[in-house]
Amino acid sequence: MVAASPNPIHNEKIEAIELPVIDLSAERSQVRNLIVKACEDYGFFKVINHGVPQDIVAKLEEQSLSFFAKTMAEKQRAGPAIPLGYGCKTIGFNGDMGEVEYLLFNTNPISVAQRSKTISNEPTKFSSAVSGYIEAMKDLACEILDLIGEGLWVPDTSVFSRMIRDVENDSFFRLNHYPHHLNKDCTNNINSSCSSKVGFGAHNDPQILTLLRSNDVGGLQISPQDGLWVPAPSDPTAFWVNVGDLLQAMTNGRFVSVRHRALNNSSNSKSRMSMAYFATPPLNACINSLPEMVTPEKPRLYKPFTWGEYKNTLYSLRLGDTRLNLFRASTSDELAS
Repeated sequence: MVAASPNPIHNEKIEAIELPVIDLSAERSQVRNLIVKACEDYGFFKVINHGVPQDIVAKLEEQSLSFFAKTMAEKQRAGPAIPLGYGCKTIGFNGDMGEVEYLLFNTNPISVAQRSKTISNEPTKFSSAVSGYIEAMKDLACEILDLIGEGLWVPDTSVFSRMIRDVENDSFFRLNHYPHHLNKDCTNNINSSCSSKVGFGAHNDPQILTLLRSNDVGGLQISPQDGLWVPAPSDPTAFWVNVGDLLQAMTNGRFVSVRHRALNNSSNSKSRMSMAYFATPPLNACINSLPEMVTPEKPRLYKPFTWGEYKNTLYSLRLGDTRLNLFRASTSDELAS
């Protein structure tokens, strides 16, 4: 689903910038203000002292590495990704490619358990590790979203998290594996002469919020402005948080849906693996700018839409494109708001 060029453009500017790091154990009013500022400035920040038990992460990492160490024939039993399941290099339905293999899940425990039967020889153990991690991510995402609600001073501080807690939420979970030498059985082998290849191409996440954890191999980069890429250093003990399109729309553009990508550095002797939780509302959830975010000086930027409508748009486009522009409010919409 991501528009990816095979290799990074050589004239891009790479610059190390100190990205926001937020200690969730600090005083709550300070934390919420720092989160709001990070969402406004970068749409991206790292959280530490987050309360997620290390054993939950370790169990999932062990199960994941065991799967990705299998032969290609064994892994392909869990695919193809349409969109759920195992995928290798092919991302989505519109010809996008990357130096990555992955497993994509709906976060519903029943769905996870069913899919685990084609993934692991011990499906109950694998399913338990995935669902335990997902539940921890859901709790962390909702805590961050509640802090955002408080920091924005909206009357209903659970306006964001309620969508994720809804039993009909459409949240997804993805395990990404960026092998330092991707299995030759994968199709459409990308030119190996470049030491840094695009593992997952430049894109904006469409959902509300993403929580990303990776091992100690780097590769994640964000683009705070066109032509500039900033590395996000790996930290296995922390989580990177990024704003998605829906949160940008709900805050009427006050928050930024950050453009990002993952590079696969083939010179590494160790493969990179990341775990991404995408906090997503139900399909019928109406996405609209909060009234507190709309003023005469800042009229409504986006017309109301449902997540289902937005999701359908995703499958019809190469998602490296800016999608929110398709939902911009017209002059008549602004006058009616």
